[in-house]
Amino acid sequence: MKKFFLLCAIAVCNMVSAQEYQFANNISYTTKTDSYSKERLLLDVYYTEDAQDLPVVIWFHGGGLTSGEKEVPYKLKGKDCVLVGVNYRLLPTVTIDQTIDDAAEAVAWVMNHIASYGGSTEKIIVSGHSAGGYLTMMLALDKKWLARYGKDANDIRAYIPFSGQAISHFSYRKMQGIDNLQPTIDEYAPLYWVRKDCPPMVLLVGDRELELFGRYEENAYLQRMMKLVGNTTTTLYEFDGHGHVGMMEPGYHILEWWVRKIDNKPFEP
Repeated sequence: MKKFFLLCAIAVCNMVSAQEYQFANNISYTTKTDSYSKERLLLDVYYTEDAQDLPVVIWFHGGGLTSGEKEVPYKLKGKDCVLVGVNYRLLPTVTIDQTIDDAAEAVAWVMNHIASYGGSTEKIIVSGHSAGGYLTMMLALDKKWLARYGKDANDIRAYIPFSGQAISHFSYRKMQGIDNLQPTIDEYAPLYWVRKDCPPMVLLVGDRELELFGRYEENAYLQRMMKLVGNTTTTLYEFDGHGHVGMMEPGYHILEWWVRKIDNKPFEP
């Protein structure tokens, strides 16, 4: 009997080991050849070798477009999905169009290569917090960025920005000598590119009284304008009692719900 239980324990351990996730770190995703691009344009993939056709979450870090390092949403580790954490070049070392281009190149790399890590090219979610949320919005709404790499922004299943800026980003405005509290909407504002045929976009923000500047109102206006142009798949969640950083915790719950949704698996929202 003891031998039987020992064999069962070994079998269970083997099954757990087979499901263990691992990181592929510091993968270059760029064709750019300058030294700063070689240093920054790297990504990490969190995956399990024995899986296929898993949902994929591409995550852009925050930091005001001027700081930050690649990471993956920790709440989704071990949740039957592939996670990709992306670095991009930072302002003011580069211009904002170069930073957005980096984000597009990273998504294109994932679309081309993620099947090798068990991910499905038909189940990709693009997400990120703050500056990462802004990049997510820009890729969703201005289709030219992914088109530069031969990709269609509409092939992404969902865009889920966490507290993204819907007007022109404040760090970009600072480089133009514009104050944080002077709102601007130009070609580098997600609001400029509202369109009817955008895939589902899930706008997540903290409490309007606790958020950074007017982040809730920007997102609410974006949702409203998307509705007015005929888009029916843009939704907005406001997390009462949570500020700019604290809203990430309830936001992860919504992100995981979408991972399960596109994989046709039950999850309590």
